[in-house]
Amino acid sequence: MGKRKDSIEFDKDQIVMARRLDQSISKTAALVGCSRSAVVSNYQKGWPVSSDSTDETKMGAFLDKPKMEKFNEHGEGNGVRYGLSSMQGWRVEMEDAHTAVIGLPHGLNTWAFFAVYDGHAGSQVARYCCEHLLEHITSNPDFSGGGPGGGSEVSHPEPSVESVKNGIRTGFLQIDEHMRAMSERKHSADRSGSTAVGIMISPSHFYFINCGDSRALLSRGGRVHFFTQDHKPNNPLEKERIQNAGGAVMIQRVNGSLAVSRALGDFDYKCVHGKGPTEQLVSPEPEVYEIERSDAEDEFVVLACDGIWDVMTNEELCDYVRSRLEVTEDLETVCNEIVDTCLYKGSRDNMSVVLVCFPGAPKINPEAVKREAELDKYLQNKVEGGASKKANK
Repeated sequence: MGKRKDSIEFDKDQIVMARRLDQSISKTAALVGCSRSAVVSNYQKGWPVSSDSTDETKMGAFLDKPKMEKFNEHGEGNGVRYGLSSMQGWRVEMEDAHTAVIGLPHGLNTWAFFAVYDGHAGSQVARYCCEHLLEHITSNPDFSGGGPGGGSEVSHPEPSVESVKNGIRTGFLQIDEHMRAMSERKHSADRSGSTAVGIMISPSHFYFINCGDSRALLSRGGRVHFFTQDHKPNNPLEKERIQNAGGAVMIQRVNGSLAVSRALGDFDYKCVHGKGPTEQLVSPEPEVYEIERSDAEDEFVVLACDGIWDVMTNEELCDYVRSRLEVTEDLETVCNEIVDTCLYKGSRDNMSVVLVCFPGAPKINPEAVKREAELDKYLQNKVEGGASKKANK
């Protein structure tokens, strides 16, 4: 039996809402006389749209309505442009953090570094890492940024690939040990931890960095060329390390509790005597992948926490970003649309995404812009029609 026509139109509505949710929420809220939060609840859960209370009752680890205010940032330099967006969403606390730096210290003026940190059990570790991890990486001798302590501000040869990879690894281990020492000195009760996913960009290479279950992907030549691997407790190598440290993987979690097998912080899982820092139940060691740059084909890199990846596949997000770059050059807008789309698709977590574009990224396409205008008009007509029906009841 074929679909009814009104059923097909409803599906088209859903697609349009997902693509243009941020713009349509305000229109809908104004027309039906309620808050933006109520509109999102209606789209996502099928609840009736009505005026909602300002009370933010906590429902376990979640609020009764999402916090949709976004933090945005953008910049450009060294041949790259970036935009980012983060939203607390349904979670009681915002535990994500990020780093975006073009022109690195210690003479690495032509380099850049971007990272997303997804905190858990608190935001302290994520916040500390976003402010200090880069310095721990570039200033340690293993990084060999050019001279003692990682280099000076004068010109120097680019560090070797192996030096950069070793320096990144050393930087992660150093900052983890530094945070542990600070916690012990202060007798802190903080038990938070954080994943970290990032990219260090040199003139010749991309260095993808991952510790945990946030993820990065590279779009090259119109498709997903590379993506990092999530560190989950049920991965065979991760599970072997956990078991060798006397732990167990239950319900796909470390000792039935923690859903990631590598992270910064989480010191309750790093106290097995006789085991080194990378042999503990939870390891702070990142995986680092180097990829030679291709100026002709490199399009963009996406860094995002699992609040994004829980509801979008690598290919879906890559295709979505490419389609949006054909209608706007505003990278903040693209990131906002990603976050709103993931909220609409059911993500209940904090959400953070960083989009880094290169000269080969998709350009404005007049045909795509025309189709976008038609979708906007269609959406506006549907919203106004719905409001008229409501008023006439």
